[in-house]
Amino acid sequence: MSAAPAVAAAIAFVWLGMVLAISFLEAPLKFRAPGVTLQVGLGIGRLVFRALNAAEVIWAVAVVTALAAASPPAWATVALAAAIVMLMAQLLLVRPRLARRSAAVLAGQHAGRSRAHYAYVALEGAKVIALLVGGILLLAS
Repeated sequence: MSAAPAVAAAIAFVWLGMVLAISFLEAPLKFRAPGVTLQVGLGIGRLVFRALNAAEVIWAVAVVTALAAASPPAWATVALAAAIVMLMAQLLLVRPRLARRSAAVLAGQHAGRSRAHYAYVALEGAKVIALLVGGILLLAS
């Protein structure tokens, strides 16, 4: 294995670890902590997900750069491209809706449960699978 696919695989797995830790561990647990109100949890969540998404954009650029320097298997490229598409959908389509809802809640307005949240979680799950598959395929090449 040349260095570029190994670097791309490492990036994919670091990215995967961040998503798993934040989206599937930190996000649900913060609302279970004593004294954390919906408003406090949303405020924390907005900061954490803004930072996560910024890091994800950096990882996406890094993985594209590493793949451009390699001759990766087509399916690895497809899987990692899918992860990037999921990220872009989250950032461009879903996050703005979630941001409007959380801003309303933080302003003291009653905002019902948002379907956008379910879309974000579904995209996050698909991104996890894509990153895992892409990383494994790169390691297997």
